[in-house]
Amino acid sequence: MADDQHYDVIIIGTGAGGGTLAHRLAPTGKRILILERGDYLPRERDNWDSTAVFVKGKYRAPEFWYDKHGDAFPPEVNYYVGGNTKFYGAALFRLRPEDFGELRHHDGISPAWPIDYDDLEPYYTQAEQLYLVHGRHGEDPTEGRASGQYPHPPVEHEPRIQQLSDDLEKKGLHPFHLPIGVNLTQDGNGRATQDSACIRCDRVDGFPCLLGAKSDAQVICVDPALAYDNVTMVTGANVRRLETDPTGRTVTSVVAELADGSPYGFSADIVVVACGAVNSAALLLRSANDKHPGGLANSSDVVGRHYMRHNNLALMAVSKEPNPTKFQKTLALNDWYLGADDWDFPLGGIQMLGKSDSDQIRGEAPRWAGKVTPDMPFEMLAHHAVDFWLCGEDLPLPDSRVTLDGNGDIHLALDEKNNIAGLERLQHKLKGMLGHLGMHEHHLLPHSIYLHKGMPIGATAHQAGTVRFGSDPRSSALDVDCKAHDLDNLYVVDTSFFPSIGAVNPSLTAIANALRVGDRLIERMR
Repeated sequence: MADDQHYDVIIIGTGAGGGTLAHRLAPTGKRILILERGDYLPRERDNWDSTAVFVKGKYRAPEFWYDKHGDAFPPEVNYYVGGNTKFYGAALFRLRPEDFGELRHHDGISPAWPIDYDDLEPYYTQAEQLYLVHGRHGEDPTEGRASGQYPHPPVEHEPRIQQLSDDLEKKGLHPFHLPIGVNLTQDGNGRATQDSACIRCDRVDGFPCLLGAKSDAQVICVDPALAYDNVTMVTGANVRRLETDPTGRTVTSVVAELADGSPYGFSADIVVVACGAVNSAALLLRSANDKHPGGLANSSDVVGRHYMRHNNLALMAVSKEPNPTKFQKTLALNDWYLGADDWDFPLGGIQMLGKSDSDQIRGEAPRWAGKVTPDMPFEMLAHHAVDFWLCGEDLPLPDSRVTLDGNGDIHLALDEKNNIAGLERLQHKLKGMLGHLGMHEHHLLPHSIYLHKGMPIGATAHQAGTVRFGSDPRSSALDVDCKAHDLDNLYVVDTSFFPSIGAVNPSLTAIANALRVGDRLIERMR
């Protein structure tokens, strides 16, 4: 079957890229169709239950991908309106200006982008406004210039985290307030006011927000876009392939499998893919035809290649004093982002995680056997826990890639040792400071419940790079405006377009780029 309406734009996916683009285009009056393979996330008590979310993975997609050895694994993906932003920690960092240029790492080169920081800077400012980011520009010495201050003041540190910030400053470092997207109003003591949507709870990181107070793409962009009569959304629409005209230059049909299993075709003047880096690449590869035998938009043979997901470590330190913090995700440190006095290459950044609780720690217990004192029960350990997230850059390797097998199943090859020396040094820096920061020096425990139970291949939350943009059609799939070199009406606006990933969460860059591409599409449709 086919939809009898022809649209101006079809957007496939509702996450940071697709949802934001829909919001940008909604006021134009153009006929816009949003296709989302999932449905709205159910609002229920389990949204805030650690065992349901982390231990049982209740909301993860019920599917398996395969690693380079052919072994199946469950990916860290969520198919709901809002995409993975329903579960992200809402840490909304800008890439550093240096990230847009060529950077030399221990294991190789992080390539330059075809645009620079100044090209994206106005859109970073707009993205921060749109997503209600709380922070303070000027605190982090590694950040680039900002044409506007954050729209909201920083989320205030609770006492134990303020003490940590003070202790880091005494070490000569530059801790800063982590930029975070929440709908929070604070009183003079940093507490949530009576009319604040956000209540400063301990469920911000990895949990969906029952109150709609986290700045996810559904709340901030998709729902407001749907208030326009010219915007339509179909949920339960799993797009299986894109079909082209006989010349291969124009996408003429978006073929989706609906919730009842039936195929359905949609058409539009412009088609935008925003399914997430792995699924966007898979869609283009699945859409191979006589004119595009290697997959759509893939004359360069880069589609699916150069997959990146950051080198991450989630670590839990044990504080000598109790840590009664609820909203812990308020502090970050980038002093070694680009190098250190004893290392010429970038290390990455440190930021706080959401506060761990006894259920999460109980889920970790088998991995921690013998590493903690047996007379400290889970509840006490949780009460003394201080949780850190370490993020280092991995490099875009041609053989780190998405492929499809004969059954159409997704295979993901990844070099898990790619450029990890900087991250190991970053961990060493943190470990060496524990005693000075009021922590037990030998209790820096892997908090891998945040990292898919220690399976790096399954930790796909920061996926990027599989449909890279560039100025040379021989080495990139997309042009500088994120339009496919090989087609006239196909764009990609999720994190697939990244040529490199830096060492900060990629969401704000995806949002800012979607706003940038949205402006290009508005010009085109005029």
